[in-house]
Amino acid sequence: MFRVAESDNDEVAIVTGASSGIGEATARLFARHGYRVVLAARRKERLEALAQELSGADQQVLATPADISKLEDIQRVVAESLKRFGRIDVLVNNAGFGRLSWLEQLDPVTDIQALLQVNLIGLIWMTQAVLPHMIERRKGHIINVASMASYIATPTYSIYAASKFGVRGFTDALRREASIYGVKVSAVYPGGVATEFGQHARIQRKTGATTPDWLKLSAEDVAKAIFRLARRPRRQVVLPWLMHFAIGLNAFLPGAVDYAVQKLFVEPEKLK
Repeated sequence: MFRVAESDNDEVAIVTGASSGIGEATARLFARHGYRVVLAARRKERLEALAQELSGADQQVLATPADISKLEDIQRVVAESLKRFGRIDVLVNNAGFGRLSWLEQLDPVTDIQALLQVNLIGLIWMTQAVLPHMIERRKGHIINVASMASYIATPTYSIYAASKFGVRGFTDALRREASIYGVKVSAVYPGGVATEFGQHARIQRKTGATTPDWLKLSAEDVAKAIFRLARRPRRQVVLPWLMHFAIGLNAFLPGAVDYAVQKLFVEPEKLK
């Protein structure tokens, strides 16, 4: 349990990728704590069902089906949010997906370009669309859901890691740009999470290597971290805490990490 700061119940949060997983759990948590929530994702039926479940008599939840890879959809989400609620206090950039395979096996368009378009370009576009409103109000908080792949790039994650390294760089730069306007910018860096991510990532591994269950997060774990950030802004959160050791090992002993990954994963996968 964590202490919830008082809210005026007028605050508005946009959550992208809200139809499942981390996005859905985050939307539920914000709504439960009095936020007016804008749900954005491609799956219209899921969004509308979630909105109906979370909405009270005063209609505090807005479902806006949108493809984050399309600029016109992003602009519509922001316009509809401002029309309905008149303000945007928190943007949770969560929409994203993975295609985890060897680079030579990825399709240039449907895997590489599409992934970068959603995970990085769409996130940037959404932020850019919301930022002027936050600057004008001298208030707001942008929270980017990144990944441990933002720090540690592993085989089969080449394009996914590229997108998440980009999110980390974008987050750091924007935080330094926007702070003079009172706009906060944070990032969450989770390790493996039990969501639908793996079902769509097309993972095919001889070794069956994956995040062990004892280290795997739930979508609710990440949602709680996002909500805590919204109430008490910080630069970043790494989940679980143990992953700080992995980041340090990768930074200070990269040769050892390279060797271990080569022997324990790449060679068994590619040579056997």
